[in-house]
Amino acid sequence: MGRISLAIRSFFSILFSGSLPEDGLIKLGLTRRGAPKAQTASPPAVPRPADGALQMLSILQRDARLIDFIMEDIAAYTDDQVGAAVRGLHDQARESLARYVKLEPVIDGVEGTFTKPALSDPAVVKFVGNVPVGKPSGGLLRHKGWRAGKIDLPPLNPKQDSSILAPAEIEVE
Repeated sequence: MGRISLAIRSFFSILFSGSLPEDGLIKLGLTRRGAPKAQTASPPAVPRPADGALQMLSILQRDARLIDFIMEDIAAYTDDQVGAAVRGLHDQARESLARYVKLEPVIDGVEGTFTKPALSDPAVVKFVGNVPVGKPSGGLLRHKGWRAGKIDLPPLNPKQDSSILAPAEIEVE
């Protein structure tokens, strides 16, 4: 019965005054145009530039245990033990990286051959060795370099602390 009463009052209020009654707005969860909106929840977290890097590091930890390996003191292990651990880590990290980032060479050429770079931007091409003063015309390609052609990371959870790369694990016995 309350909805019928609200509908009738709203109809006549709109007919004669051109607006809904205040209690009708409240019951319908509406506000008047131009009225300041009440903040009911905290604003969504603004992604920081480092969040994507931390997310990728978190993925490499989750899939390949990369951070665990890097943080481990490997001085006590033999080269064979380290090599065996690195082989599995390498395969898992490579799969994870390929799943989320499409890598492309900066210069698609044959390493060891003479190459003239299209750009001399130090962020794109780094000249090494006996570099003359000024811009060199080219040199031997020692490393093709890498660029991210496409990045397809899953969306970040705004409620999750991006600085947590891997949660602590507690086994309950």
